[in-house]
Amino acid sequence: MIVAGVMSGTSADGINVALVRFANVKRARSSKTSAPRFTLLAHEEFPFPARVRRLILETMNAELARVADLARLNFLLGELYAEAVAKTASKHRVKLDLVGCHGQTLYHQGTPTPFLGRKLAVTWQTGEAAIIASRLGVPVVSDFRPADMAAGGKGAPLVPFLDYLLYRGQHVGRIAQNIGGIANLTAIPARATPRQIIAFDSGPGNMVIDAVVEQIFGKSYDRDGKIAATGNARSDLIEQLLKAPFFRQRPPRTAGREEFGHEYVGQFLQVCRNAPNPDIVATATALTARSIADAIQRFVLRKQSNYREMIVSGGGAKNRTLMAMLRRELEPLQIQLRFSDDFGIPAEAKEAVAFALLAHETWQRRPSNIPAATGAKRPAILGKISYA
Repeated sequence: MIVAGVMSGTSADGINVALVRFANVKRARSSKTSAPRFTLLAHEEFPFPARVRRLILETMNAELARVADLARLNFLLGELYAEAVAKTASKHRVKLDLVGCHGQTLYHQGTPTPFLGRKLAVTWQTGEAAIIASRLGVPVVSDFRPADMAAGGKGAPLVPFLDYLLYRGQHVGRIAQNIGGIANLTAIPARATPRQIIAFDSGPGNMVIDAVVEQIFGKSYDRDGKIAATGNARSDLIEQLLKAPFFRQRPPRTAGREEFGHEYVGQFLQVCRNAPNPDIVATATALTARSIADAIQRFVLRKQSNYREMIVSGGGAKNRTLMAMLRRELEPLQIQLRFSDDFGIPAEAKEAVAFALLAHETWQRRPSNIPAATGAKRPAILGKISYA
């Protein structure tokens, strides 16, 4: 079975498509010991047109978004996702059986809050799956997060299901660290069972860096971390920023633009107002590295001591300055920095592979959330299926 996984993250920079072949292995739905075998066949990236990215970022602002634009964006993204998958399948001469599409997150609130007499946790990923299924002629699994939330979870993170299969070791504990718009980690002790996994959002990934670079330098991101490399990170300001309640919140926890979007960036720039521009970018970059290391010290190492490797994926892996800062933060913890490429999955492809895997499990009617990671009360079969 060949499944296309489709992902566009909180950075809203584009669409990632992964084509994954799953072995035809019979497995009981209740099995807890066996795992699907799969091979990554191909991976492609498709940047969003500037106008589309701008609209996505605008609609993430819940106070300004218009209903008509939200509806139009839903169908537009369905068309763009379908085109990206079709181009990838055609280029690599692959016939698809299924698509798993995460969609574009516009709003995520994993913790219940009062609304009209009820306490609700809510999420919204847009990108019309019926359009994708119709254009490609194959079923599409989408809207993965609500089933976990209905079971009492936060709807995220969901990638730990893949992390566990890829990185579980007999003799070494590993931390899978994805750095997209938001940074999230999965800590997998040696010989771990799914119940022993720790997974949560550590804080900002590229989101604050990108926004700062765009506001100050008019660029969409800091390519290779070149701007940050010319500045000096302000440790005193980072210590002040890390006092925010989010960084002390115990897992499971999730984050998005609600925590580190436009309003947060305004506060960040106010804190850094007297620093030179390159120092501000360096400080934003160091905030990501320091918040990752801080989260590991607070919530991971105190429970297990056999973690020796961090495996980085996501767009942040391309930021050389960020990787150098993160490597320095990990040295006192005796944790070696590695990349998902070392394990056969390109850093920028891993989340797309994850949603191909989750779609495959849904198609087989098997649960694929990890309650220890999301806080759900029970395993859940994720997603909704749209037929061609």
